[in-house]
Parts: sequence; C-alpha cells; structure tokens
Amino acid sequence: MEQVIEQFSETIRHASEHHQPMCIRGSGSKDFYGGPLSGALLDAQPYCGIVSYEPKELVLTARAGTKLDEIEQLLSGNGQMLPFEPPHFGPAATLGGCIATGLSGPRRAFQGSARDFVLGVKMMDGRGEPLTFGGQVMKNVAGYDVSRLQVGAMGTLGLLLEISLKVLPRPVAEITLRFDMDHAIALKKMNSWAGQPLPVSASCHHDRALSIRLSGADSAVKAARKELGGEEVEHGEEFWRGLREHNNEFFQTGMPLWRLSLPSAAQPLTIEGEQLIEWGGALRWCNTRADAKSVRAAAMAAGGQATLFRGGIKDTGVFHPLPETLMKLHRKLKLTFDPHGVFNKGRLYDF
Repeated sequence: MEQVIEQFSETIRHASEHHQPMCIRGSGSKDFYGGPLSGALLDAQPYCGIVSYEPKELVLTARAGTKLDEIEQLLSGNGQMLPFEPPHFGPAATLGGCIATGLSGPRRAFQGSARDFVLGVKMMDGRGEPLTFGGQVMKNVAGYDVSRLQVGAMGTLGLLLEISLKVLPRPVAEITLRFDMDHAIALKKMNSWAGQPLPVSASCHHDRALSIRLSGADSAVKAARKELGGEEVEHGEEFWRGLREHNNEFFQTGMPLWRLSLPSAAQPLTIEGEQLIEWGGALRWCNTRADAKSVRAAAMAAGGQATLFRGGIKDTGVFHPLPETLMKLHRKLKLTFDPHGVFNKGRLYDF
C-alpha cells in the first residue's frame, strides 16, 4: 500500500503546484449529495483493507477505500456493529465516503452520530503530506479534535487514508412496534418516551404510522413492549434497513428531497409536500417543490436548518447558509489544510 500512498502524494503535489482542482471520490454512491462534482478524479478506492480490529477493545481501524459491507460483515461475525448505522446508498459504499459525508442512520439519535465514534484518522493534506490525528482510544485528544473535524467535511480538507472507529456490541433483542396516530401526537409521544428509561433505538413517523424500534437486553425489550403496547411488526429489520437506504416509497417520488434538522419538540412544519419524521422528531424529511428560501425560512423559524439532500436546483447552495463568523472559520480551516484550494471545490460551500 506504500506505493498507493506515494502515488496519492505525487498526484496531489502536482495538482497543488499547478492549481488544478481535484475531485476526491470513493465508489460514487453518494455523488448526489453536496455540491456538484468538479476537477480531476482522485480515486480513493485503491487504498483499502482492514488495518486492525480488536473485538475485545471495541476498536476497528480500516483504510478509507474499504467497503462498508466488508466492515459490517466482519463486525457482525463478532456480534458487533457500527453504532451510528451509516447508510450505504450502494453496494460499493466505502468507509471514506461514509466519514466524509458524515451521514448516520435511524440509530443516530439514540446511540450517537458518526462523529461521536471516530477515534482517529490518517489523511493527506493539500501539500501531499500525510498527517495523523487522534488514535485508538477515546481520551487521546489535546487541543482541537481534528480527526472528528473530517466527519462531514465532504473531502474539502484532505484525502482520508485511515479511520479508527469505536464499535459496539449488537443488541441481544430487538423488536419493532407500530402505532396509528397523526404526526402531532406522534411528536408528543416520541418526546415523552425519550424522557423515560425505555430501550428505544429508532423512530419513524409517516402517513399516520409511528414505528418504534426497541433494542437491548431481552428482559428490557419485553418490559417496554408490554408498557408501550402497539402492534409488533414482522421483519422489522427490513423496514429500518429500507429507511436507512431510502428504499421505501417515500424516497422514490423523484421530487427534491430536503433534510431538516430541528429541535425534537418542534411543531409540525407547514411546508408544502409530504413529510417523514425520524430521530424522535429531530430529523424531518420533506419531498417538496417549494423554493429553497421558503424551506430554509420554515426550518429557521422552528430553530433548525435545512439541507437539499437529493435532486432540485443547487444554485442557492445545498447546505444551510452559515453565519459570517462561522464561514470565516471554515475558510481558515480550508486554507490551513488545502492552501491551494484543490480539494472538492464547491462540494460543501462555494470555495
């Protein structure tokens, strides 16, 4: 793999010296997300493979080009999992793409986000220099936690080489319950249950159906099942996988799809279009042809932000506009890691 590293470094140095934009990309399973692709392709897939895995220590390190399927199969064989349940959006999805986009699945609100489980990274900056941040334990950071800064950076700060992650045991028992109620009542229920010692690990409301996943010790799941009632769903795992991968009918309309991050107790939004609620109310998906200004205004009025997740016109930007002070910080970070501005230009913001 040293030869691959040397090739990466040489390619990046040449691009920087000639100010030639580069497009860092894995399998392309998430090409739809973020700003448009531009620049010469830098394929991260050749740098792949599991570097180390310590099941007893709950730590895994893998190269960025490693397929998520490979990682999850390895973990599953040891009764473990990636706690943030990352979406793949394609069979060839890689760990690097998973971390670069920072996306998490249905378990995120109850177990944590991708950022919470990153222990350390190795990366290459815009000078072609390899850098190492963090390590393989939780308490190893002094100063800025640069490793977690890479989560959701969309490859704009550098080329990810290796990622060390904290993993967790799979739950002993897991069931899915379903209830019939409108979205206003569902939001109250989800927020009420979040304040109780219940083993909830996922929630989803759409079209009067509130689905709740319970995960944990067998006794805890059975007790919660008895307390909450509802109808038990057969093959519940398939439902949550379909939600994670956007395979269900809600996500197949072809309309622009917006992802709204809101306070979990925010009242139902009045945006035109169909909505689906996840993460106990903190994540609202919306299929709508409403303009970006209207969608973002509704999100801001509710105390949140809106991202154009898939489709639509990206001229006004994909991600929610930042206050000027935060935008200045983003620009300074970009300049520090990528002084010639060659990495994934415009994928996150317009620089």
